[in-house]
Amino acid sequence: MRSREIIEASLDIPYFRTPEFSSVMFENEMYIKKYFKASNDAKVIFLTGSGTAAMDAVVSNTLTKHDNVLVINGGSFGHRFVELCETYEISYTEIKCSYGKTLTKEQLYQYDNGNYSALLVNLDETSTAVLYDINMISEFCKKNNLFLIVDSISSFLCDEFDMEKLGVNIVLTGSQKALALAPGISIICADNAGIERINNSNNNSYYLNLKLYLKNMERGQTPFTPAVGILLELNKRLKMIDENGGVDEEIKKTAALASYFRKKIENYPFELFADKMSNAVTSLKMRDDTKSAYKVFEILKDEYGIFICPNAGELRDIVFRVGHLGHISKENMDTLFLAFDDMLKRNLI
Repeated sequence: MRSREIIEASLDIPYFRTPEFSSVMFENEMYIKKYFKASNDAKVIFLTGSGTAAMDAVVSNTLTKHDNVLVINGGSFGHRFVELCETYEISYTEIKCSYGKTLTKEQLYQYDNGNYSALLVNLDETSTAVLYDINMISEFCKKNNLFLIVDSISSFLCDEFDMEKLGVNIVLTGSQKALALAPGISIICADNAGIERINNSNNNSYYLNLKLYLKNMERGQTPFTPAVGILLELNKRLKMIDENGGVDEEIKKTAALASYFRKKIENYPFELFADKMSNAVTSLKMRDDTKSAYKVFEILKDEYGIFICPNAGELRDIVFRVGHLGHISKENMDTLFLAFDDMLKRNLI
């Protein structure tokens, strides 16, 4: 296996404790830093686990019981940060946003000059598609000297983001969203302040001890067996993005597809749910509240072979979501619209 070979998913998985695999990992790190627009001295961690594993690792490796944290909570994933703070007994204050509503300056600046040390935010609250104003959050954190942790799992490669300029200390993403790979790899990028927090951490986790990952990445390795196949596919995907114009072109493509879908969906009996949405996903609610959003998901899956994203909990029957990221195309959107046309004829929506 050579680092510049095209890796196909059907090939045997090679042994990873080799200089060749390390070369691939160094390339992966270089591209991730480039696409996050991170500083040259930033470091990247490749963790075998879902995005929640990265959220867990970041909270447990950079925050302590001495911290007092602000958590922006506008949906399922903001609530997940709340639960992680509770799990690790980290003092926190929730900034609650109503479902589908973005964070306002008035809400945020209620906590100006407070006794806080860090802020946690899911840049795109995927459960509602809300995109928070990262420039406003960045200015607030710089003013208040807050350690800024950003979950960019669904926003990465979809929305404008400049890690160094924004002063983001930790950002994380996952393989299964805009990277369009199988789930299983989560990616953490840390600046110098993030690296310092990790290295000074008293985290007692064995598998999620990020100090081990930073140390092993010095030689292009991970401390434990990674999802080798996904990391090789990641290398191919990152190079493909670079060859097609880089992160800015990827964002432009996703934004154009989101705009196309949102304009055309106006002709159907749905309403946009969120007041400001990521390019990654559109959240929709039923105009007829006697019809179930979850039923729309089930019909599309079972009768048309089309998968959209359902919601759970309170939003189960109210909201569904349509993605525009990764390898989704205009033709895919048109196929969905044909299905909606047929469902309209059948009075199913």
